[in-house]
Amino acid sequence: MSEATISFADHDQIRVLFGARDQYLRQVRDTVGIDVVLRGDELKLHGNDEQIERAVEIFTELRSIIEKTGNLPESEVQRVITADHRPQSGNGQNVVAPVEDAASKIDVQERAKNIRPRSPGQADYVEAIRKNDIVFCEGPAGCGKTYLAVAMAINALRSNLVRRIVLVRPAVEAGEKLGFLPGDLLAKVNPYLRPLLDALNDILDFEQVKLYMENDVIEVIPLAYMRGRTLNNTFVILDEAQNTTSTQMKMFLTRMGAESKIIVTGDVTQIDLPDDNTCGMIDATKRLKEIDGIGFIRMTGRDIVRHRLVRDIVQAYDAESAKGKKRK
Repeated sequence: MSEATISFADHDQIRVLFGARDQYLRQVRDTVGIDVVLRGDELKLHGNDEQIERAVEIFTELRSIIEKTGNLPESEVQRVITADHRPQSGNGQNVVAPVEDAASKIDVQERAKNIRPRSPGQADYVEAIRKNDIVFCEGPAGCGKTYLAVAMAINALRSNLVRRIVLVRPAVEAGEKLGFLPGDLLAKVNPYLRPLLDALNDILDFEQVKLYMENDVIEVIPLAYMRGRTLNNTFVILDEAQNTTSTQMKMFLTRMGAESKIIVTGDVTQIDLPDDNTCGMIDATKRLKEIDGIGFIRMTGRDIVRHRLVRDIVQAYDAESAKGKKRK
């Protein structure tokens, strides 16, 4: 374990460096993998030699920006963090690390939980969530769209970047009307929302999930109940978004309030809407693709991380679909 010290002229510089709710500090710490301790007007860095070298380069450059301009825009933080600080081989070429080494851990602050992207597509997805306030992620079953979004939501909650998590799904009826199903509202919509609860319970202790839900820190609701709401300081995930109409998608996206983040996930090869309805996810992707601050990620079969047979099943169905399109 190595150590280094970065000194600042005064505490105001450190305050600017850390950013609102220490978000800049967390980004550097999570990207590089170091421990940072504040002692007066100095930062004490702890990590291995490579981590310390990179962290010193990043913090020194950020300190220089603050000294010159008096502030630190988020765009500059992202530029410095993503600059190429990787070691080079003897012939001057960059050494490319595998995804497991290059992608930063998603810290959900749970002991024995080590959540990382497990494919290049997943790494791009996590990075898009960190950089954008709205992210659309489209991809096949098993590629981690929902699971990684929930992990990032828990990270934001426990890092005090948001105050609440809201998990949303459209309740597409398959021959049964919700009003005729037995039980209260939660019992009626539970079959639709179960996958979101499964992701939560896989990442957090059951009692912790129960406590969060009882105190309205985590809310799991059907899409129809979003109308008329404004969600501030909230991490919102819309799952199975391929089953929203364009009207529903517009309603959902415009619920976004201050200091909030929205993640929209879906698989446009599994649309259950009536034929006369426009898919809200496809429509939104076309309409919003030029707006700054909205990210779009397309994952493929190569990003599937469930049982190996899931990848083969998806490929088989995709191949059959492609043949059908050619015959038409």
